[in-house]
Amino acid sequence: MKTILYLHGFAGSGASGTATYLRNALYEQGVQVVAPDIPVSPVEAMAFLRRQADELQPDLIVATSMGAMYAEQLRGHLRILVNPSFCMARLLTFGGMGRKPFRNQRQDGAKDFKVDKELISQFREVEKNSFRGITDADRELVYGLFGLHDKRVNCQSDYKKAYGAAHFSTFDGEHYLNDTIAKRDVLPLVRALLGIER
Repeated sequence: MKTILYLHGFAGSGASGTATYLRNALYEQGVQVVAPDIPVSPVEAMAFLRRQADELQPDLIVATSMGAMYAEQLRGHLRILVNPSFCMARLLTFGGMGRKPFRNQRQDGAKDFKVDKELISQFREVEKNSFRGITDADRELVYGLFGLHDKRVNCQSDYKKAYGAAHFSTFDGEHYLNDTIAKRDVLPLVRALLGIER
């Protein structure tokens, strides 16, 4: 059985709609989708995701937004980065402090979390490792998908500077995905990279 490791975005969980869609769409083709809840702390999250990738050895990592920022640093793995947010510290600095609700149900039952200076500082620290030590082999393993109407995050130039345009593409959509976009723009690339037919 092939394995996809799905990494959700900020304030999300493994119960995201995209993870659920991919799981349902690919199950009968022998693909399992593992979608953990990512720790809120960026330092803890990066260590956790490195362990997950090492233990699972997924055939493919699919990641969105904040999750794609983390996934970019998981060198040596085949990855799809959808609307990656490589500037979380800056976004949160201007996005307001305080309690924020999770958008999806978390396994630990947590309903919200706190954005404070410490969290922003941790994001700044983790982001220092973005694009560090990329090789030509790394560039072959990474695919970037960017919504043409994404008004929340635009890291296209950062991506192209690091990875070039060979595996760069855009889609008619915004920052958050829905089933229509997942089916039209993400699923075909997933199938192609995993070498499975419709």
